[in-house]
Amino acid sequence: MAGMSTRSTQVQLVARPHGWPTHDDFRTVEVDLPDLAPGQVRVANEFLSVDPYMRGRMNEGRSYVPPFALGETMTGGAVGRVVESAADSVAVGALVSHMQGWRTVAQGDAGEFRVVPDLPGVPSSAHLGILGMTALTAYVGLLDIAGMKPGDTVFISGAAGAVGTAAGQIARLKGAARVVGSAGSSEKVALLTGKYGYDAAFNYKDGPVREQLPTVAPDGIDVYFDNVGGDHLEAALDAFKDGGRAALCGAISAYNSTERTPGPDNLTNMVTRGLTLRGFTVGGWFHRLPDFVADMTGWLTSGQVVFDETVVDGIDHAVDGFLDLMRGGNTGKMVVRVAQG
Repeated sequence: MAGMSTRSTQVQLVARPHGWPTHDDFRTVEVDLPDLAPGQVRVANEFLSVDPYMRGRMNEGRSYVPPFALGETMTGGAVGRVVESAADSVAVGALVSHMQGWRTVAQGDAGEFRVVPDLPGVPSSAHLGILGMTALTAYVGLLDIAGMKPGDTVFISGAAGAVGTAAGQIARLKGAARVVGSAGSSEKVALLTGKYGYDAAFNYKDGPVREQLPTVAPDGIDVYFDNVGGDHLEAALDAFKDGGRAALCGAISAYNSTERTPGPDNLTNMVTRGLTLRGFTVGGWFHRLPDFVADMTGWLTSGQVVFDETVVDGIDHAVDGFLDLMRGGNTGKMVVRVAQG
């Protein structure tokens, strides 16, 4: 098929959102891809990932990844099938995960694409969530950053999201004595205790987190996995036992704020209780991928880990999926289905 022009539908950022993003901040374009150069592959994407961290990349300014450039196609996690290869290392038909999301067809040097296994009965989208960066974030945050030990009581905020549902199950499988979480609806709370093995959970919209957390963790917490920040972090600082540890993974409560949010009023607990708060991003922890994949593949294939996905159909609805995600419209991992796998 060499020489055939291949079109890729791509989503670009055209304005930096102020507060909540709107459709006017994006545009969809058709791009003609050039012929493959030696060592390159072309991939028909099956699923794209939309993630909360992408909101930060829409702003100008310093973060752990450079901001999206205006007028250029955005990037993000994706999984797809190799349809053309000029690289010895990657065969046509291989399933690959990569970071050229927000487009229907991706191409580049073979080294930018990681060949992943086709697991029986597991959709390829799992490589973006429970077998991908999302659950690796949960794994590293709990085990490496917060140093969770068997017997710990663990509190997870944003517990019904993709990271949170993975974190709760990993905590249980690694020997936590009690796992509690918060979510934004009674349906999500029921899912946490009914499907994901949480011992207890609460709806943070039902009342102050500070008042609700002690009802599900009356003896205090050892580990806090923070996806939310704000009032959840404040509540955790109240609930920590001596020597408590927090892995600070995200602050979705503030991602669309236009003003600075005040910090917790109880940071002196860090001194009096000897607490550790440690922030992290998963980018520096890819050396843990082999351990994570080995653990998670075993848990998944044996049925010890379950996962939910919220699937949005079509690249033309990718922005809808992202906006819905930011408003909590997902259970588990939010993905955009580009093509049938």
